[in-house]
Amino acid sequence: MPWQLWIALVVASNSNAWFSTAVLVTNMRNFPLSRGTVAGILKGYSGISAAVYTVLYSLLLEQSASKLLLFLTLGIPVICLAMMYFVRPCTPPSGEDSSVHVHFVFTQAASVLLAIYLLTVTIIYDKVSLSDAVSYVLLAIVLLFLLSPLGIPIKMTLFRANAETITPLAGSTEHLAEGEGAPSQSVPLLSPSSSTSNLGSFFESEYASDVETLLAEGEGAVKKKRRPRRGEDFKFREAFIKADFWLLWIVYFLGVGSGITVLNNLAQIGLAFGVENTTILLSLFSFCNFVGRLGSGALSEHFVRTRTIPRTLWMACTLIVMVIAFVLYALAFSGTLYVSTALLGICYGFQYNLMVPTASELFGLEHFGIIYSFMLLGNPVGALLFSGLLAGYVYDAEAAKQGSSTCLGPECFRLTFFVLAGICGLGSFLSLILTIRIRPVYQMLYASGSFRLPRTSDH
Repeated sequence: MPWQLWIALVVASNSNAWFSTAVLVTNMRNFPLSRGTVAGILKGYSGISAAVYTVLYSLLLEQSASKLLLFLTLGIPVICLAMMYFVRPCTPPSGEDSSVHVHFVFTQAASVLLAIYLLTVTIIYDKVSLSDAVSYVLLAIVLLFLLSPLGIPIKMTLFRANAETITPLAGSTEHLAEGEGAPSQSVPLLSPSSSTSNLGSFFESEYASDVETLLAEGEGAVKKKRRPRRGEDFKFREAFIKADFWLLWIVYFLGVGSGITVLNNLAQIGLAFGVENTTILLSLFSFCNFVGRLGSGALSEHFVRTRTIPRTLWMACTLIVMVIAFVLYALAFSGTLYVSTALLGICYGFQYNLMVPTASELFGLEHFGIIYSFMLLGNPVGALLFSGLLAGYVYDAEAAKQGSSTCLGPECFRLTFFVLAGICGLGSFLSLILTIRIRPVYQMLYASGSFRLPRTSDH
């Protein structure tokens, strides 16, 4: 029955959204000093999950839809329950922990090897007929890569004494404090620094009004609580009325909405360009999407620590690259289809991931779950407008001109690609404006080369 299928899809999609949001919020709070890295790893594994299921469906489940549904119904819950044994309470470290950094690098390396291997297996399976024995061997290697990050909680469970000893990284705030031989002095989290003193007039009016408010409170004339500043913990209603909140949402909506349009229509795009088997094209986009998600976290984390460059600058750069990719799609030059798909996959991964740490840094982690969930609305809204309405209308109109339900030729999506190129151009401009607005915030948060937890606003 259609209504039964509709209920199943609603429950499944919402369960997935709730689960992924819970995992992301929990890990962002557990590792607040490495937000870009954490978001990149989680979003990266999410990006290659479809490739994992494709390999399982092809090699283990013999391309049986009923077996796949049974696996999703029983197998996934059993795996999740088994993994719950390794879940432990985690106290966020006050300083950089070298062991945590090593664990992140190990997990990133394991995910990269898994993605490369999945792409290779997909291509081999598409080109060569494999025996059952070879298929099981290939699948066993996939499972080995998938389970390799479990070595970290196993090690920390078996060797808790070593895991509890925190070794600060060289160059971190903790390390510098110890090197100066003054461990007994408590250093405030937001002590004055050269970068914060040079913020200019950005915070002058805010701080001046705060001083006046504090004096009035001291005299008993005012009892008004201070509103949070960017970088502190916002409630959703407080973040909702901020210009930076909507700038970030619009940039995310324009970037991800454009990328999801290509992803949703990639099979039809391949057929329109004369590609009979679009499996490799889809696998290429999936792999590059993973590279963008994982790489954006590592790259933005490096530059935000060393140069205090806001992550939104990388969103602007990748939106410009998306403009180039869409123009290449529209012009349909020979040999550019795979290049455009690879570029768009990487840039889509950047857009999808960078919003996560940016929102947490601007508006805090206390109410990050609802703020993040609202930001995610840019994805389905973009898919509805750009994919469902724009691309669908243009495709159907061109197919009607050809007198068929299937459209062939570059003109099937040409107008769509030009419109999406303009949308990405607008997004890059807005992202640059947002970058200029929030640069002082990042100078304040990352002045010491590591994230500083801001003072609370007591709101």
